[in-house]
Amino acid sequence: MWLASQPLVTATALPPACYTSEEFAAIDRSAVFTRSWQLLARAASVLAPGDHVVAEIADVPLVIVRGDDRVLRTLHNVCRHRAGPLALCDGRAARSLVCRYHGWTYTLDGRLRGAPEMSSAKDFAMDAVRLPQARVSQWQGLVFTALPELDVDGAGAGVPVFSEITSDIDPRIAALDLASYEFDCHVSYEIACNWKIYVDNYLEGYHVAIVHPALARALDTSRYRTHLGRWHSLQESPLQTSQASAEHALYYFIYPNTMLNLLPGRMQTNRVVPIGARRCRVDFDYFFRADVSAETRAVDRAFADQVQAEDGAICERVQRGLASGSYTPGRLNPNQESGVWHFQELLRAAYRAAGATERAAAGMA
Repeated sequence: MWLASQPLVTATALPPACYTSEEFAAIDRSAVFTRSWQLLARAASVLAPGDHVVAEIADVPLVIVRGDDRVLRTLHNVCRHRAGPLALCDGRAARSLVCRYHGWTYTLDGRLRGAPEMSSAKDFAMDAVRLPQARVSQWQGLVFTALPELDVDGAGAGVPVFSEITSDIDPRIAALDLASYEFDCHVSYEIACNWKIYVDNYLEGYHVAIVHPALARALDTSRYRTHLGRWHSLQESPLQTSQASAEHALYYFIYPNTMLNLLPGRMQTNRVVPIGARRCRVDFDYFFRADVSAETRAVDRAFADQVQAEDGAICERVQRGLASGSYTPGRLNPNQESGVWHFQELLRAAYRAAGATERAAAGMA
């Protein structure tokens, strides 16, 4: 039964419909994306009061904004009057949030302070109107948000405290001081595959020698290892070209769709965003330590773009294979695909918690 937890040594992959049906894409929105932390912004974009970034999780418009009290908040970017937008783009030093439909005005912490010509509305209490507030956390120069509205104690139902997700990562990367790295550029890739296919692909080095020959030459694949945490996994490999034996490539995955690629002096972040059942977008940001040269940065970007093109091509072919009607779930390789198993076990748990049934995948075309 595909929903039940599976031991690694006997595990099979998820059924094809999990990757191909619009019905299951809706399950992912409700079971996964509304109940998890999402990487949405760079901390450098929201440093001063009024700085803000527009974003979205599971079709819910959001605005991440630094308040006059210097507290960082994620507010729903939806006016409480008739659902107009408050912010249309990223910006700096806003004094308030103003609805672009009817001009209702909110403070930077989400309180309504102006509603034009509403004085004739009986029993209208302006001080009772607030924008819903999601959870937000700043980590390593990055801003993460979880969608559930804050409870009175600052928690959000169904989502772990962010520190639970990163506590096992922090000791390994503390010396890197990633928050000091300079943002270099942003690139987005649209790929004709389900978002989970891209994540599955990221989580194993089994395909590297075949799909990424140049990357295979850069890594010591004989010492490629995967480590599993509660909400993350790490793939690491020594670098073949490094003069220092201690230098490794570290590939961190944070459930459900965030990746951090760490190499000496550089960090790349990936966020995989669903666009329907059979298409996704990968938002890719480059960061470098200040002493990394412009030439090295250019080489790094070109190499990463090549790897992304190779991954995109194979993921699109896997999507066609899953949709063909030919495929039934195959066995996972316990030595090479423990990261895939870990991700799919987290998905199965999320689906069970959301009330998915065995028929949900078995009966979907």
